Amino acid sequence: MESVKNSGEQEAGPGERGLAHLWRGYACSLAPERLLLSRPVVQASLGTRHGLLLVEGGQVYSFGVSPWKQPPSPGPRPPALEPSLSGRRVVSVATGSSHCGAVTEDGGVHMWGANGAGQCGLAGPASIPNPTPVALLLPAGPAHSAPVLELALGHAHSLALSAQREVWAWGRGPQLGLLGSTPSSGGSVSSSGGSTSPSGGPAPSWRPRRVEHLAGRHVLQVACGSAHSLALVRCQGPRGGGRGPGAPLDACGRCHQLLYTMTDREDHVIISDSHYCPLGVELTEEGEEPRPRGASPARSLRTSPSKPRLPEGRAAETPLGVAAPAGGGVAPPPVVAPPPAGADPAPGVGDGAASPYPHENAVREYLRRLSDHALIEPLGHDHMEPSDHGLIEPLGHAHMELSGDAQLEPLSHAHIENPDHAQTQQTATAELSSEPAPPGHGSPLPARPPGPAHHPGSALNSLVTSCASAVGERVASTYEALSLKKMMHYYLSSSGGPAGCGAPGCGGGAALEESMQARKSSSTGDIRAEEAEGRRRLSLPGLLSQVSPRLLRKLGRPRGPAVALTQLGGCIPGSQELLPPLQTEVWSWGHGGRGQLGHGDHLARLQPLCIKSLNNKEVVRVAAGDHHSLALTAGSQVFSWGSNSSGQLGHMESPTTVPRLAKFSEGIRVWDVAAGGSHSVFVADGDCVQPILYYSGRQEQGEEGEEEGEEGEEGEEKAGVYTQQPVLLPFCMNLGYTSSVCAGGGRCLSLSDRNVMGFIAGLHEVASAERRFYCRLTAIKTGALRPLLEAESLSPTLGAVLLGLLQTLVGGFSLLYTLTGQHSASLTSALRRGRDLQALLLLNHAHIFLDAYRQYCTYLGNFHVMGGFQALSKPALEVFGKTLDPLLRLSESPEEGPASDHLMALFALPLGHLGEYGRLLLKLATCYEVSSSEYQRLHSACSQFEALTLHLKKRRKEAEYTHHFWKSFPGKMTDSLRRPGRRLVCESSNKALSLLNASRFSVNWFILFSDALVHAQGVAPSKNIFSTHHVFPLATLWVEPISEENSEQYGLKVISPEETFTLLACSPIEKAKWLRAINQTVDLALGGAGPDPVTLSPGAGQKAEPPISRTASYTFHKDARLREATYEGRWLAGRPHGRGVLKWPDGRIYTGSFKMGLEDGYGEFVSPTKNAGIQEQYLGHWKEGRMHGAGTYRYSSGEVYEGSFRDGVRHGHGMLRSGRLTSSSSSSPPPPGGRPSPSSSSSPPSVFIGRWVADRKAGYGVYDDITRGEKYMGVYQENQRQGSGVIVTQFGLYYEGTFKDNKMGGTGVLVAEDDTTYEGEFSEDWTLYGKGVLTMPNGDYLEGSFSGEWGSGLKISGTYHKPFDPERRRPLPLGRLCVCAEDKWPSVFEECWAALGCMAPGQGPPSRAWEGIAVALTASRRHLQDSPEVMTRSMSRTLESLEVIPQHSGPITMERYTKIRLYLIKACDSPLHPLGRLLEVLVAVYRMTYVGVGANRRLLPQAVSEIKSYLDRLFTIVRFLFPDLPEEGGVIPETPSSPLPQEKTSSPGSGPPAPHSPRPVRVVSSSSLLLPLLLPRLYPPLFTLYALCGEQEEDLYWDCVLRLNRQPDLALLAFLGVLQKFWPSSIPVSLPLLGENQQILSTTKDACFASAVETLQQISTTFTPSDKLKVIQLTFEEITQEVQSLLRADFLWSMDDLFPVFLYVVLRARIRNLGSEVRLIEDLMDPCLQHGEHGIMFTTLKACYYQIQHEKIT
Repeated sequence: MESVKNSGEQEAGPGERGLAHLWRGYACSLAPERLLLSRPVVQASLGTRHGLLLVEGGQVYSFGVSPWKQPPSPGPRPPALEPSLSGRRVVSVATGSSHCGAVTEDGGVHMWGANGAGQCGLAGPASIPNPTPVALLLPAGPAHSAPVLELALGHAHSLALSAQREVWAWGRGPQLGLLGSTPSSGGSVSSSGGSTSPSGGPAPSWRPRRVEHLAGRHVLQVACGSAHSLALVRCQGPRGGGRGPGAPLDACGRCHQLLYTMTDREDHVIISDSHYCPLGVELTEEGEEPRPRGASPARSLRTSPSKPRLPEGRAAETPLGVAAPAGGGVAPPPVVAPPPAGADPAPGVGDGAASPYPHENAVREYLRRLSDHALIEPLGHDHMEPSDHGLIEPLGHAHMELSGDAQLEPLSHAHIENPDHAQTQQTATAELSSEPAPPGHGSPLPARPPGPAHHPGSALNSLVTSCASAVGERVASTYEALSLKKMMHYYLSSSGGPAGCGAPGCGGGAALEESMQARKSSSTGDIRAEEAEGRRRLSLPGLLSQVSPRLLRKLGRPRGPAVALTQLGGCIPGSQELLPPLQTEVWSWGHGGRGQLGHGDHLARLQPLCIKSLNNKEVVRVAAGDHHSLALTAGSQVFSWGSNSSGQLGHMESPTTVPRLAKFSEGIRVWDVAAGGSHSVFVADGDCVQPILYYSGRQEQGEEGEEEGEEGEEGEEKAGVYTQQPVLLPFCMNLGYTSSVCAGGGRCLSLSDRNVMGFIAGLHEVASAERRFYCRLTAIKTGALRPLLEAESLSPTLGAVLLGLLQTLVGGFSLLYTLTGQHSASLTSALRRGRDLQALLLLNHAHIFLDAYRQYCTYLGNFHVMGGFQALSKPALEVFGKTLDPLLRLSESPEEGPASDHLMALFALPLGHLGEYGRLLLKLATCYEVSSSEYQRLHSACSQFEALTLHLKKRRKEAEYTHHFWKSFPGKMTDSLRRPGRRLVCESSNKALSLLNASRFSVNWFILFSDALVHAQGVAPSKNIFSTHHVFPLATLWVEPISEENSEQYGLKVISPEETFTLLACSPIEKAKWLRAINQTVDLALGGAGPDPVTLSPGAGQKAEPPISRTASYTFHKDARLREATYEGRWLAGRPHGRGVLKWPDGRIYTGSFKMGLEDGYGEFVSPTKNAGIQEQYLGHWKEGRMHGAGTYRYSSGEVYEGSFRDGVRHGHGMLRSGRLTSSSSSSPPPPGGRPSPSSSSSPPSVFIGRWVADRKAGYGVYDDITRGEKYMGVYQENQRQGSGVIVTQFGLYYEGTFKDNKMGGTGVLVAEDDTTYEGEFSEDWTLYGKGVLTMPNGDYLEGSFSGEWGSGLKISGTYHKPFDPERRRPLPLGRLCVCAEDKWPSVFEECWAALGCMAPGQGPPSRAWEGIAVALTASRRHLQDSPEVMTRSMSRTLESLEVIPQHSGPITMERYTKIRLYLIKACDSPLHPLGRLLEVLVAVYRMTYVGVGANRRLLPQAVSEIKSYLDRLFTIVRFLFPDLPEEGGVIPETPSSPLPQEKTSSPGSGPPAPHSPRPVRVVSSSSLLLPLLLPRLYPPLFTLYALCGEQEEDLYWDCVLRLNRQPDLALLAFLGVLQKFWPSSIPVSLPLLGENQQILSTTKDACFASAVETLQQISTTFTPSDKLKVIQLTFEEITQEVQSLLRADFLWSMDDLFPVFLYVVLRARIRNLGSEVRLIEDLMDPCLQHGEHGIMFTTLKACYYQIQHEKIT
């Protein structure tokens, strides 16, 4: 309020807000007394003779008679500040009869006043003079207390509602609802769980304890009467959500009780879910501990839904109202008696008759006989039945006895589902002696003589049980819920019997009515009947007649699902915490002698019990007087019950033990209530905005008269002057705007405000308007909607479609209804406390209301468009009659007009309330300065509501226009186009549009709907003009104006996915009209519901044209390739373009990129096969609708092809894996771009990698036949081996030569594992035929003609040669007939060149290649961003750096050379870069060639040559990307700051370089630049070949190493000839002290030159020759440093001195495959390093290796 005009808050001051007025009674001359305080009062509470006032700032004032104060005042005190609460901010206060309580903002509780019953929560003193803290201790420990929201205080007890919505109680009496308290000295625990004092009365429970029976429920409010308590509880919500797996379908998942009751509706049964689930802790028998509900397994479950459940070990429970025997023991259960002997069993049940149902006449006769025995006898005994124990049992508490073996179960008023409570409640009747017995229940009758208990309802129960078995288990499971007395009453009254007729002699009509009301109010199996239920015939299907023909007809009709007229929970998701709930329950407990508990009787309740008759009444507030109770509903109705001795209930009806409506004049809407000692006060809406006050109760005469009246009320019925219905207090208009009232004792107090600049009046007007609107919606719901939905002709008249739309519409109405009720309750609550803008949900959460009304308008329009109101007219005339008076009253429409108009007006009535919201918000905004933030917020919210109001009016006009169109053009075509959500925009029936190039007699009609453009065609003379029509969805429709320069026609070009046509308009105006209409409608269709009118700024308009690129879905019908396929994704000008999904009806799916209607880019295609669960899949690149580029195809046969495609077939480099022997061939539809043909499904496991041409193997490739253990490396042609090739087998055979027609043919060389070699002619695989030479391993050879298969015997005709010199063996002629390394894998490099944009290797500008690389990397990165599990953060950073094009032209310096090298490292590490992809493929083909069977030692020369070929071709690509890079062997001058090249580094001890040495340079070569990138990936297979090739030499070397390393260091040095001056005499110890060394002894081992040995061992952990040479160099440096430290002088090495020392280091290094390392360095060393110092060092290592092999040890 800081911004209210003219500083309204300061101007108002404390005298304008929170005014408190006090008065008593209702006399016309009454003048309220104003309580003057310095601050506004925010809350007040009245006790019997005292009161509390809470003012702004959290201060508390007390007034009245306070005998607990020290010193006590002689009379009433004026309001005085409570000093003990200073420094604490109090948020809530409460008063009891003689004690007080306050709640601070931190949730703390302070109590003071009378404490004789422990009601102040403190032990000891009888009174507490000052506010004292009271803690609600949690079980967690003393340090944990529950914060409190509010308090409610009674006469001798107190209740607290915690922040966890739990109820805590302390004090004395059953109104606590506690299971038991700590007994005092000498006390004993009663069966009720409470403690008793030594005198016999209940002992106080001063310590606050939680009411466990309400645990688990969300309590909204608590109220205390003098000796009873009330709680307002939120409903648990829909049932069955938590049902366990073992619970029956019709049982609650929490308590396993029945969820349903049955009521009749003519010939069928209605099942309702009026189930009460007791939570918390249930009472046990004496001596047992209380146990949580559901925790004890002692309760036996039903064996069937129709069998009642009773506790184990008991035949039945003692009925409620029967006292326990003396001493507190458990009463013995009565004996269950069979049906009376004179009662014949129901005919037709169990007698083997043909029909399972009894005859109706027989049943009526049986019921008539049963009534004489069941009703007349008890009615003759003043309607009370003596029990077995001498106390009286009310008639309303009937017993139910089951036939057969069923146990007896009492149908009690409160605990049908919990029989354990019956015994406890019985005991309570005798204990609660302080509460007087109600009238008529004080004279016990003589006890019935002992014997079997007789129950009048037993025979009827047997009948119901027997007949229920015939109609099914479902009815039998819920038969307990039937009101059997009601059934008997109906049939007896209909047959003229004496019972229930009200004739003289019957008597007790009031008692019988009260008993039946009690059943409805409190029975957990009650019948949730409406007011009209008394007119219906109560029956079970098949119980009283044969199967009814009418029932069969009704069952044969389709019946739609029921529509809930009241929403459960929140009306809109997310609003449940913002809005107060309407689905509430009222629970009561304590003394009930005046009927104040509302359960239909005068009995007390020790634990909270739900008042079932208030369920679904939408109670939002409860109040408790001394002996009466009030409940206020969201519909502004007041229910009252309890003592009515002074008319405090607001009515004079009886009985008063059940809630009844207070009588107010029509149009009075009550929104606040208060209950005092014997009066009630109500705040209501009158004819104006200002609230009015009503009073009901005793007229008070004064303070003394009040005390006398209080004392004499208990023994006097309706004494003194009182009101018979609420009366208006005439002075209420002088109080201002009342915000709340309270009452206590005989007094009343109101809090009111003066109108501050109209703001207070505005708030009250908003709340009043909402309450008035909610009452109106309630009248519509009960007076119109419910009768319509119950009409019999509704379903057959409307049909399935309209019935579903009606149900949706009613559901939307129900949502609005619930939202309005919740908002009304929220506004009322805000008036009581806040009265500011913070609590105004219309302002702070406007979207909740806007969404609800927008949705309801859509439902209303859909129903109207489909002609729903016309169809609904017939049921309306049947329900309301021809005059339709109820509809006219509710809709406030004129009398003339059809029924459909009245129905339309009725359903559209809620939409008019939107404008009221805007008006009220604007009115509130005028209370603030225009520049204030409050004004801006209010004005903005008002604009939203006004904008939506206009928008909904436009939508209703569209619906009306569409409805008129369907009526004007009936027919099959228009009926087929009719849709609920479709609205007409415009149509060309006035011939405003025509089709270009249409025939002379053709007729074209264009209709533009909100979602489609319809083109209807036909021929003019025919009867049915429009024979065909085409529907074009707007989401995939593009329209372009055609220029009028070349022609005088006004044309529009319309583009759809499958058709393009031109429309001609008759004038430029029509052209512009249709163009604008189509574009705007398309734009709305693309946006779903279109732009939100609420969020549009005042100057914002819709876009002139819809986007040309959009996302939409479309199903193709004409395209042969895409027929019946559905595409969903991006579009561009009528064609799929961008990401999308294409699905065919046969199950084929393509997901990926499109370009102008064709698959183009990266995508996935899945095709099903005839075999279930097996499908073919392609994942890769596409071009122009075909597979093109790299991809992976998985065949249904199990084969997998990874490689390149072109025009839908395998073309280029690729790898095919086969090997599913058990797979069967299954056909599948081909992909859109063709389908590569798989190999035979029965092919053996194999892998082929190589070149493909037109889906065939052609060129170089490697084929691994896994089954035969052979690997072929050679040339293919037309899927066959043709040309040069090599075959190796798992048995060590090696063949190279020529192949023809997939066989070995011509000249070839065959080498066996033992080096036996054949060189000559072959005819077939492994078959020798022709001339040749066979060489033995020892050098002997045969020369001649050979024939036969290798390994099976050879025929030889030739000459045997024995060489004289065995050392001069014939060299193996290998490598001449195989494919040379330069001719291997050409397709791999061709694809790389193609990726760089070159048609041929090296052709094209490098700039184009760099642009292609950047584009490819960007596209790949965007594609991978959709897969975060694939795209890591480091990979994303690498791709971003690679997208930047480096400098690729200009002179090459060392700095640029370093950048090039770093760029190549990143590029080769990324498989998305063309170089990285090339390197990845080269590694794959190399491993495929030389791993497994290919690990043959004779392939080593080819493997080395292949690596060198890779380097040469890779270097060519790098030089293409960087043209200025020097050729192989070129040099780059090094800068002075750069390190010296390795080949120029001085050797150890060589001294400084010459002063005029040449400038150092860096030699550029493929080995130095690319080998570090390639060799680590190829090292494992290559090194394996080296190890296999030198296996014999390695064995000799290793044997010698092991033998020589057995010697100690000094002996080995001496043996190797190392000069003694190089022998270390000592070495540092591992943990040396200062200068301490360890002497070398003769037995010391592995101590000399240890650092050099460790360095040399690292040669096995490096990959490239350059890295291995660096290790050798570091080893020499370590040796030199150690020798220099030994000699303490510089020296120059001579090779004679150095070699023995290095030989020692090599031996001690124990390198396992040193020969392989040496050969690898020798084969792949950079040529520029061979003649430098690195070359010398490598030669030394090589010499050591050969020296060790030939070392002789004696």
